[in-house]
Amino acid sequence: GAINPTGHASVYLSRVCAQTPVVLRRCDPGEFGIVISRYRKLSGYDWIAIPLVPYLYAVEDFASIPEEANAETVAYLRDEYRRNHLREIVPDGAGGQTPKGSWVELIGAAYNRKIYGFQIETTEAQDQYVISVLNSRKNKSHFDLFFNNCADFSRRILNLYYAGAIRRNYIADAGITTPQQIANSLISYMNHHPGLPISTFFLPQIPGSRQPSHRVDSVSAGLARSKKYILPLAAFHPWVACSVFAIYLANGRRDGTRPG
Repeated sequence: GAINPTGHASVYLSRVCAQTPVVLRRCDPGEFGIVISRYRKLSGYDWIAIPLVPYLYAVEDFASIPEEANAETVAYLRDEYRRNHLREIVPDGAGGQTPKGSWVELIGAAYNRKIYGFQIETTEAQDQYVISVLNSRKNKSHFDLFFNNCADFSRRILNLYYAGAIRRNYIADAGITTPQQIANSLISYMNHHPGLPISTFFLPQIPGSRQPSHRVDSVSAGLARSKKYILPLAAFHPWVACSVFAIYLANGRRDGTRPG
């Protein structure tokens, strides 16, 4: 958002697939895994798992990915996938129309934003453990922007694989987990565990439907860059604004999308 542009965080599991969007299983040969994340106001569920290709492009296979797509095409692709696979979670609107709401975040992410990621080696035993944990726990939403957001879910999943790898930043992010903090934590973990294979990747935004996405920020950086918020904050609470800006200068300038 304009006030706090910290981005969205999700986890791609290449050997874990979806029996349903809310039940996980091991992948069969030829399957590409799922992207799993926490969402808000989706039939009361805490997390939803979507196969990789539709999560990125709202189509069933790589051959169907468009080189560009306008807003109408993106809306059609998303609704077509919803009708075929997600109606139990996202039912039709009145008169069978496409429903409104945040469900569009489930599919076609590459039309909305550039995607930066880290790739970490895991074992089949770790994958099975994560499947067991998520399938056994109640999948009920307790979304909270500050302490139970999408990045918090990603932090907990990654910590199931590597305990203590992802930590909150109580200075630059005021204890709020953000995608940038996850990236910074992974870089730090990599530096302390040089034997762990880790790499980065980048997926470009599909042009045509939206303006190019912006860089992600820490909480303090988002506040410092947002005139819409920082100016009234400075007017009514100047010491808070000065503190936020000082924190940003001291701790918020690191770009977590680039290791080192």
